[in-house]
Amino acid sequence: MATYSNPWLYNEEPFETNDIQDWYGFVYHIRNTCNTRCYIGRKYFWSFTKDKGKKRKSKKESDWKNYYGSCPELKEDIKIFGKDKFERKIVSLHKTVGKTNYEETKQLFLNNVLIESLDTNTPKYYNSNILGRYFRKDYYEFN
Repeated sequence: MATYSNPWLYNEEPFETNDIQDWYGFVYHIRNTCNTRCYIGRKYFWSFTKDKGKKRKSKKESDWKNYYGSCPELKEDIKIFGKDKFERKIVSLHKTVGKTNYEETKQLFLNNVLIESLDTNTPKYYNSNILGRYFRKDYYEFN
């Protein structure tokens, strides 16, 4: 049983703080169960902050449990449909920032997030760009 609402699933099991161990971040897949649109992203388990007057950064657990992505269109649909209408799955776990970022980019291209569409001619993915360099508007064929 999960300790937070609508938990992230990894291998079909809720992922908890004690499962983090020495992982740094993860690549995820979110699916809207109402319209089947999806989002692929990455999130780090840790945040580092430098307190005022301190020389060293302190490490603390990030907001990963409550995170649903940074995409404005996705956030709007979460407001409309409710968080419980979104499935959150961890695709892969990674031990470094670089490996987390690499795998996210790889998954974005492998899943054709800029060109896939639903039967309704709506983009399948909320992702509208990759690396701020490749944009849906340049590749998506509107019928």
